[in-house]
Amino acid sequence: MRADTDAGAADRDPGLQPERTRLAWRRTTLSATVVTVLAARTALQAGARPVPVVAAALCCALWLCVQYLADRRIRALASVSRPRPLAPPYATAAALCTVALAVCGAVLIL
Repeated sequence: MRADTDAGAADRDPGLQPERTRLAWRRTTLSATVVTVLAARTALQAGARPVPVVAAALCCALWLCVQYLADRRIRALASVSRPRPLAPPYATAAALCTVALAVCGAVLIL
């Protein structure tokens, strides 16, 4: 049984998983960018009301965090042939930033 597993691992292309992960990070950053641009647009159209302005500012800050985390991970994926897993604090930060962006977007819609 173990020999089959080792043979399957030898046939696996190690470049595919990091490439898919890199593309997923790019999609995440694109989505965060769209939310941030729409938040800024909504805040500008809403006038000087505090809730839209604060939500848009928070979206901008969260967008910067997502960009930083994504850039860090993409560089780690490109630097070695077999990258290490994403550290739990970074994974937690990325998940929290993504959820917070979604919440800010929802606040702006309401």
